[in-house]
Amino acid sequence: MRGRSFCTAVLLAVLLAALMFTSLATGSYPLDGDDFVTAVRELFLPRDAQSMPTRVFWGLRFPRTATALLSGVTLGLCGGVYQMLFGSPLASPDLTGIASGASFGAALAIVMGIGGSFARTGFAFLGGMFSLVLVLLLVRSAGGERKSTYILAGIVISASADAGLMVLKTIADPERQLAAIDFWTMGSLAAVSSEKAVPLAWITLPAVLLILLFRRPVTMLSLGTDECLAAGLSPNLWRTLLLSLATLAVSASAAVTGVIGFVGLIAPHIARFLYRRRSGGYLAVCSAVGGAILLAADLAARSLGNGAELPVSIFTVAAGVPVLIVLLCTKREDAS
Repeated sequence: MRGRSFCTAVLLAVLLAALMFTSLATGSYPLDGDDFVTAVRELFLPRDAQSMPTRVFWGLRFPRTATALLSGVTLGLCGGVYQMLFGSPLASPDLTGIASGASFGAALAIVMGIGGSFARTGFAFLGGMFSLVLVLLLVRSAGGERKSTYILAGIVISASADAGLMVLKTIADPERQLAAIDFWTMGSLAAVSSEKAVPLAWITLPAVLLILLFRRPVTMLSLGTDECLAAGLSPNLWRTLLLSLATLAVSASAAVTGVIGFVGLIAPHIARFLYRRRSGGYLAVCSAVGGAILLAADLAARSLGNGAELPVSIFTVAAGVPVLIVLLCTKREDAS
């Protein structure tokens, strides 16, 4: 098992490094290794004194690549947390109403004319948390188990948030606000800049690190309430804390990139296939897989559009279809 874990870590590290280098180099203004060295050397020079490769690297490529990596890590990690806490292979930010609620909150901030990344992130967080609370209340009132009941409640809340989003789109200013709202529904990294990437890092990095630090309580909660109590942990306290951290991270990501579907759903399943267990470094593997998926999807989005940027969700959803088919066939074989 240790040998497999080491091979998995090396494979993911090499894959992430290759995708990051390709992402930094690819675009309408290609960069190479020498340009990277020049960009590092000219980092602290005044902007007017920097060469064009340096401006492209620090102004465009680095913020976009860092945001793609960080958002993918966030979605993959939080997808793993949701699936472990709720015991469902379909629990994810985009299928349980949390991403839709965050998108509705961000769209509400746009319609109300509230600008700034922190303000929109705050509204997105409130929308995501409100959706999460409603899902939990529906599950409790239905008196069902965590799996199918939770997913059904998530679908109900997601549909309600989408309906509210449609209402906001009908009353939004078509020249200034409608395009910005459409951005949230499709997901894209085309408008990412350092001004947006820095607040995202300040919010998501602490949440991601705390979740990874609290991986043992996540594992205990996934085993059941009795196991959690036997380990001396408060189930309600830890579940609330972990879900709040995950929702904050997902909401911050959605506030910058829009709703990017299926990354949080398929990354944990790919991580489970690679790592073979849901303990130890499983959540770290979920993070790495999510980062690789979004980096690859962003590369495809800006390379296959014949000069136009395609929505990232096109490629993440396309990647999710075969994973879900394999999952469906596996479950059917297990049931037979």
